[in-house]
Amino acid sequence: MNATIQKPLTAEAAANGAPILEMRGISQVFPGVRALDGVSIALYPGQVTALIGENGAGKSTLVKILTGIYRPTEGEILIDGKPVRFATAQGAVDHGVTAIHQETVLFDELTVAENIFLGHAPRGRFGRIDWGQMKARAADLLASLEAPIDPDIRLKDLSIAQRHLVAIARALSIEARIVIMDEPTAALSRKEIDDLFRIVENLKASGKAVLFISHKFDEVYEIAENFVVFRDGRSVGAGRLKETPQDAIVRLMVGRDVKDAFPKIAVTPGAPVLEVKRYTHPTEFRDISFTLHKGEILGVYGLIGAGRSELAQALFGITRPSGGSLALEGRDVTIASPRDAIAAGIVYVPEERGRHGLALPMPIYQNMTLPSLARTSRQGFLRASEEFALARTYAERLDLRAAALSVPVGTLSGGNQQKVVIGKWLATKPKVIILDEPTKGIDIGSKAAVHGFISELAAEGLSIIMISSELPEVLGMADRVMVMKEGLMAGLFDRDGLTPETLVRAATGNA
Repeated sequence: MNATIQKPLTAEAAANGAPILEMRGISQVFPGVRALDGVSIALYPGQVTALIGENGAGKSTLVKILTGIYRPTEGEILIDGKPVRFATAQGAVDHGVTAIHQETVLFDELTVAENIFLGHAPRGRFGRIDWGQMKARAADLLASLEAPIDPDIRLKDLSIAQRHLVAIARALSIEARIVIMDEPTAALSRKEIDDLFRIVENLKASGKAVLFISHKFDEVYEIAENFVVFRDGRSVGAGRLKETPQDAIVRLMVGRDVKDAFPKIAVTPGAPVLEVKRYTHPTEFRDISFTLHKGEILGVYGLIGAGRSELAQALFGITRPSGGSLALEGRDVTIASPRDAIAAGIVYVPEERGRHGLALPMPIYQNMTLPSLARTSRQGFLRASEEFALARTYAERLDLRAAALSVPVGTLSGGNQQKVVIGKWLATKPKVIILDEPTKGIDIGSKAAVHGFISELAAEGLSIIMISSELPEVLGMADRVMVMKEGLMAGLFDRDGLTPETLVRAATGNA
């Protein structure tokens, strides 16, 4: 394939052209659930269409239909005006549809070139794979993306941003005309996002239609021309972004005004709860010192690689520090393992809740009670009734939305999964809770609910460390903000009068 970017479409041609792909009246019915109800969407050459909606609105179901994983119960799909059916995932690929997911669906043990051409490798004599041609074509594709990646390196040795580039190269290798990007920037730095958006602009210039799914409005308005809003499995609005204010889209998403995304309750922090002195890790951070007070939300801000999550993991006993000390309510403590942390009253909600915070195949109630089995056991035997009772207490407190506590936690939306993780740790009655990117991948309506609950916990006296890459979240929720840069503490700021510019300057070293 020739990976050279084609001549750009003019804005007028893109605006007036026929859609490459249309979905008309699409419904998807599962036993007892109507996941999609007559939705329609059109994707145009040279344009990005943003698919917007809360978790559970039906976005993932639509993507699975577009990629041939599900066959719709009702409705039709048209490409270039002609009806098509995707009987399999390969059928979608054959029609030029490819998807780049938040969690890139690639293979760690294969090389970059093997991942790019998996399933459609160039072949030479006797049908054998032509390894030389495959590597050369992979190198050309990566060069066209300005991605300095060795085609022979194994995928497991790449960063998340580099994996996204490999996924895009794969899309180009199969000559995809429709590219789906599902939360592609969730784990990327600002520079990596800028690099990705440059590639998206090139995809648009070559006439490809892009479906972009994101919860981040600033990104949506930056990269997309069109939008479609889903709510409760229905398409409730569509149009041109430049003609539509953000507030209008929020109202379409949630069916109401979200006037206050950060419903912080005013709390006067109390006595010191956690004192950290010169905490140091051999490779990740050093000389970190701060005091966390009762009822306080301490925000931790910094760029990717600053050492924020690594500090949290050390405080929770996942990794071992090489120096420094901790005191909890005035008494020195040593945290050598998560068991020690939980016993001391320190708990941690990780950034990757699906991978590190939950057992996705297990039911909700068992996930909620995992750290509290001593409370739900008698003489070494688990008592299901007590597990359900404990889980129900926190499910109700968190307003968990689920058909039943017995359903697998993996079936829940991102916002509800986060509530389960928070609920399981609250059941241990902690003194300090560390929240690492607590609203990552969560829609705006659920974000407001999570922020409200965090604020309530602080008002009840729980001490909270909140790590976040989102400046509005840090500024809206934190009483104080600690900034980290390259493993060091770059500043500690009070909430009053704090500006985004101050935090960015501290995080980047640009005073």
